[in-house]
Amino acid sequence: MADWLEHSVYVDLDVPIDLVWALWSDLEEMPKWMKWIDSVQVLADKPELSRWKLASGIWEFTWLSRTLSVIPHQILQWESVDGLPNRGAIRFYDHKGTSTVKMTIAYAVPRVLARLMDSGFLRRIVESTLQADLERFRQYAMAMKTQQAESSRIG
Repeated sequence: MADWLEHSVYVDLDVPIDLVWALWSDLEEMPKWMKWIDSVQVLADKPELSRWKLASGIWEFTWLSRTLSVIPHQILQWESVDGLPNRGAIRFYDHKGTSTVKMTIAYAVPRVLARLMDSGFLRRIVESTLQADLERFRQYAMAMKTQQAESSRIG
């Protein structure tokens, strides 16, 4: 028997929604800001499917994920179809020149492990790691915003 654990984190960015969406919706770029994601490969013949690899140094998991919903500038939603059972959504909020990204991730773990992982300490570790991922995304997005601004001044 398995239980589902869920975590939600968010970050505010001084970056327009168009750029935030463009960066995040390129799934294969996620390892640049997500610490535990080692690789993402979108399948060429079925672009709604992607192969993910999570590696922490201690363990490694892979899964095939199906994109369930894509509403540009609003939501990317997925669920795994094999491998590590997981699902979630990235929600995007446009504040007219700035943005908010909210990430909600859920994963199934054996019930005995779920009790341990859902304890305050381990929950905080997972959520702080996810929050750090979003902070890295914010830094990445800010760097891309600066790069775009410099390119438009030169060009």
